[in-house]
Amino acid sequence: MRLILASGSPRRRALLEAAGFDFEVEESGVEEALRAGEPAEAFAQRVAREKALRVAASRPTESLILGADTVVVLDGEILGKPADAAQARRMLRRLSGRTHQVHTAVCLVRAPQSVVAEALETTLVTFRDLDEREIRDYIVSGEPFDKAGGYGIQGRASKFVSGLEGSYSNVVGLPVERVAEMLRPLLGSG
Repeated sequence: MRLILASGSPRRRALLEAAGFDFEVEESGVEEALRAGEPAEAFAQRVAREKALRVAASRPTESLILGADTVVVLDGEILGKPADAAQARRMLRRLSGRTHQVHTAVCLVRAPQSVVAEALETTLVTFRDLDEREIRDYIVSGEPFDKAGGYGIQGRASKFVSGLEGSYSNVVGLPVERVAEMLRPLLGSG
């Protein structure tokens, strides 16, 4: 059975490679648009499922497709990828000195359309108080712009984190421990 990651995320790819999984990559092209009134967890679960199902539709029967979606949530609001420096600054100021949630939904689909497993992993991340200079320097680095919540825990923002409760890899973009647990009965030892 062939494993296909339905994501172009270099972080998800690196996490799976580091864990020793053999897989292919195919981007799904699914638009990640929040529906009116949709809770963050349901949004992540829906998008992960849509990504996996979209890729599964074009793959040979019995291929196993892994879809995932990560959202950063503060005060019930999803903090997406900042569009510009001003938006990144606002996000980082809001996260400063506070605890937020990172939810990653994972969906496994056996081609062509059979959902075989789904999970939602939540990690609590606490930032220390950030000053304006370090926020500015972080934005200038360019790191915030392709990441949910405007930060990458595995990069320069690692120094902002004063507490973490849950899976570190979940915050990077894929809860590897949970994925391994889900794949074990389907692929063997993984």
